[in-house]
This record gives sequence, C-alpha cells and structure tokens, in this order.
Amino acid sequence: MILAHGAGAPADSEFMERLSEALCAEGVATVRFEFPYMERRREDGRKRPPDRAPVLLSRFRDVIRAVIEDPARKGDRIFIGGKSMGGRMASLLAAEPDLAGILAGCVCFGYPFHPPGKPDRWRVEHFGRFAVPVQIIQGTRDPFGKQSEVQDSPLVQVDSCGIYWLDGADHDFRPLARQPETQEQMIANAARIAAGFMAVRG
Repeated sequence: MILAHGAGAPADSEFMERLSEALCAEGVATVRFEFPYMERRREDGRKRPPDRAPVLLSRFRDVIRAVIEDPARKGDRIFIGGKSMGGRMASLLAAEPDLAGILAGCVCFGYPFHPPGKPDRWRVEHFGRFAVPVQIIQGTRDPFGKQSEVQDSPLVQVDSCGIYWLDGADHDFRPLARQPETQEQMIANAARIAAGFMAVRG
C-alpha cells in the first residue's frame, strides 16, 4: 500500500508509524512518502498549509509510477491509501479511470467527509465515480464525519464504497477513556480490516 500522510503530520508521525507497523503485521507492505509542502517543512522547520490538490495529486501519481516501475515490486498488487487528507487524495485518484488497470483498490483511514463543525461542506462529490474498490475506516466520533452524520446524509453514496466504523474512536482512532480498547488496538483493528479488504479485492 502506498500510504499518504494527513495535512498536519508527516509520514513518520506516531500515527503513521503505528499504522505502518500494524499493516506490516497483517502482511501488508507499505510505501510512505511526503507531499511537497511537508518536504519544505522538513528543510526549514516552518509549518505550511497543504499544497493545492493538483500538486498533491501530481506527487501521489509520481510515487505510484515509481512503485510500479520498481523491479522489486514487480508482480505486487498495488493499493493506495492515506490518513485524513492523504486518504482523500487517494480516493480522488481512485476515481480516475486511467488508474483502474493499475491500482487494485484504495483504503482511507479517517476520511475527512467535511471540515469539523461544517457538515454543510461535504467532500464526496467524486464518490459515485470510483474506478477501483474503496474502503473507508472511520471512527464513530470523528469530527470530520461522525457515524450519524454520514449515515444520515443523502450526499454520501455508501453503495460506492465500504465504510467500517470503529466504535468510539475519534479522527486519530483514539477511543473514549471509559473504553477497554487503546488507540494502538484501534489502529491494529483498522489494519486488520484493511488487510481483509485487500485480500478480497486484490
């Protein structure tokens, strides 16, 4: 899986490290990369807003191309995915017809259905155009799209993708304090769901 980071944290953030390790434990190799704005942040330490979508998608496509052309990856089934914004970019590529014969599927970890507190600004206009199978793994308390909001919205075409709900989890898959599960266990569960999806769809 080519795995993209979210808007505010780099490819080696604690969440991304844990997710990659959990996917590896499920037999899924991951390739992580960073978008241009995050690379510049590493160089000078200055926080920046994400690049615009065309720049993000161009970098994502470059990484897909590099992975496909890597002799060590020959014969591998290629999935794309990402955390939050990275997952949204992956889903946009999953709706591109020219990638249908290249990608086996897409997994989004904490999809940003809308900005927090703004459920009138949905980011699902491309859901009806997916060219490859898509799986979303979402916390029921995620402020970017709670279970009640997503299930009640007529804009979300849930038949175009699968949505698995992590009970009690927030955007970073942190559970409620009263829950017996830890964040690490939630992430491990997300990795199991992703691996199961990939095994069936690949």
